[in-house]
Amino acid sequence: MTLRRDDRGSVAAEFAVVVPAAMLLVLLAVAALAAAGTQIRLEHAAAQAARLVARGEDLGRAGEAVQAAAGGAALEVRSDADLTCAIVTAHHGIPLPLPALRAEACALSGGR
Repeated sequence: MTLRRDDRGSVAAEFAVVVPAAMLLVLLAVAALAAAGTQIRLEHAAAQAARLVARGEDLGRAGEAVQAAAGGAALEVRSDADLTCAIVTAHHGIPLPLPALRAEACALSGGR
């Protein structure tokens, strides 16, 4: 007497498990790449804002430069002696409880 195992439907069951996991992995990879792009834009925006404020431009102009580079980002400016530092933060867009993206740049004050 031989036992016969019925494998019908096993491929469909495996497919139903693997496809959603693979799609989730691809979506998270795309979101991570988008967050990396946002981080680069934040770094450029922070550097531009620090240079503008250090040259004596008003905060509104620096804020406009930040919004042009990374829409929805928040700008914070602080001055320490001869340095003017700009801190730019923004949300990463990844649907996980991760901290916000942050970039900081400093420029020597008083330069024209």
